[in-house]
Amino acid sequence: MTKTRCAWAEGDALMAAYHDAEWGVPVRDPRVLWEMLILEGFQAGLSWRTILHRRDGFRAAFDGFDPAIIAGYDSAKVEALMEDPGIIRARAKIVATIGNAKALLAMRDAGEDFTAFLWGFVGGEPVTNDGIHVPASTPVSESLSKALKAKGFKFVGPTIAYAWMQAVGMVNDHAPTCFRRDQV
Repeated sequence: MTKTRCAWAEGDALMAAYHDAEWGVPVRDPRVLWEMLILEGFQAGLSWRTILHRRDGFRAAFDGFDPAIIAGYDSAKVEALMEDPGIIRARAKIVATIGNAKALLAMRDAGEDFTAFLWGFVGGEPVTNDGIHVPASTPVSESLSKALKAKGFKFVGPTIAYAWMQAVGMVNDHAPTCFRRDQV
């Protein structure tokens, strides 16, 4: 039996597997939320396919996305990352990742729960949209973007924030005909 997926997931086995197992599934694990936020930032100007095919390279290069380690990266580590063919070698995005790790740790040190903070923008529960009119951003992603920027995060504009919200299941934008729509 053939499964009907969202159109963007067709034609690439890794994209289909990601769609089927991860995209739109509600995530509450702060480590996964953090990783996905960084990867969505690296996607800016690129396709998700490009990022997904390098995700293992990103995980290796960025020490498993451990914010405590990343916050301590120095200029030598930035230069090493700029030479790493397993990631997107964009200096501004690499530097932003280090700053974002520091911002995340500042939240933690202030007693703020990263997961609760993020999920608070949707009232703690996923929002199911019609899956037909999928916007690039929404008023909620704009508010989330502003709040993250106020905390010192970079590469978290409204479009990135919305793509991230879709990826981590805060919003369900699976197409009406997609087999995953009612499962997530």
